[in-house]
Amino acid sequence: MDNAPSLLRRGLALCALLAASALLPASAAEPTDKSCIGSYRLSDGRDVDIAVSDESHYRWRMKDGTSGKLSWAAPGDWSSTRGWTERADGHQIALRDCAAGRIAFDRVEGQRLAFDVTETRFQSGGATLSGRLVLPPGKSRVPIVVLVHGSERDSARDYYALQRQFPSEGIGAFVYDKRGTGASGGRYTQNFLTLANDAIAALREARRLAGARAGKMGYQAGSQGGWVAPLAAQIEPADFVIVSFGLAVSPLDEDRAAIELDMTRRGYGPDVVAKAMQVADATAAVLESDFREGYEQVARIKQRYGAEPWFKFVRGNVSYFILEKPEAELRSVGPTLFPGASLDYDALPVLRNLRTPQLWLLGAQDIDAPSAETVRRLTALAKAGAPIRLTVFPHAEHGMYEFEVAADGSRLSTRQPANYFPQMRDFIESR
Repeated sequence: MDNAPSLLRRGLALCALLAASALLPASAAEPTDKSCIGSYRLSDGRDVDIAVSDESHYRWRMKDGTSGKLSWAAPGDWSSTRGWTERADGHQIALRDCAAGRIAFDRVEGQRLAFDVTETRFQSGGATLSGRLVLPPGKSRVPIVVLVHGSERDSARDYYALQRQFPSEGIGAFVYDKRGTGASGGRYTQNFLTLANDAIAALREARRLAGARAGKMGYQAGSQGGWVAPLAAQIEPADFVIVSFGLAVSPLDEDRAAIELDMTRRGYGPDVVAKAMQVADATAAVLESDFREGYEQVARIKQRYGAEPWFKFVRGNVSYFILEKPEAELRSVGPTLFPGASLDYDALPVLRNLRTPQLWLLGAQDIDAPSAETVRRLTALAKAGAPIRLTVFPHAEHGMYEFEVAADGSRLSTRQPANYFPQMRDFIESR
């Protein structure tokens, strides 16, 4: 799926995209064709995955972390822009023969990889969820990874490229739409226990469908899934857990850490950080009340500090939304943003007692879900004997994306770290 920050911004990004798309003029470009979706083995040995990005664009990805958005150039031909920058990178992809399973990447021929794919619907907590098992061809036993959602409301079955990238390496993948998204029923929720039980149901269904081919089985989870997957493995044993850009602190602490980072990375000292923490306390009161109370405290904070130069840099993970929107809008929209979320969830009791081997992959430059405290906690747990392996990618932010900084200070994602996918693959395949 295309780049999306954590928690609130994931939900708002989709709303903004839908609103903006209604304003776009009609295009003469070719619409995307789902027959082109797949992983392709190029004649030079590289693999490239093609997925739909939106109605008129594709996204290509390679396992070395490089990626680009494809836009129509001529009938059957698509040109690429680097990462998420909208800047041309010179790559050209021919998609004329998708129906026959053939493409060309910079004139290098590629053939679609064949997988054993089983669509399914399964039950969990009163909801019917839609899933898909993707296995490498053959009859041998293979490890299987269940892909656990972040907080996004998009269909994982439509957008998760890992459902094909893992099978291209001999690892089965089970992908499912979380409740209330895509083709799954039920009401959308961010309740970690409910989502953990859904993940358990997904793993059981993957094992049932795989039958004798099921080897060791575990989870790969991004962002919010970093709270969900370890909880699922604690409730019902799994063979491994991979957490990508997740946290070992609570969602409320995530917002506080993001606000503190907003201040320190702009050069402000402890005095300003202390004031900014008062802002965090005020917005947390609104969040904890499910947007019913706390507005007077927010108003007082804005009156006290609103004119100070640092205040305009307060973003956090969700606080900026509370600071910017009028009370009436917050009361109306707020309760729909994090339904059922355990905002003060303490991950440490689960992680402290979890005996499942874990691989944590974090970005040192993550400003949406700052990783420093999570790194400290995981390092301490590992030293105490917890089966945790940790990699911190020094130039990566949320979503495990490297980036460049635009003239206005905004970040533009360029790619994922070269060793990101290989580390997940090797961890699953290791014994």
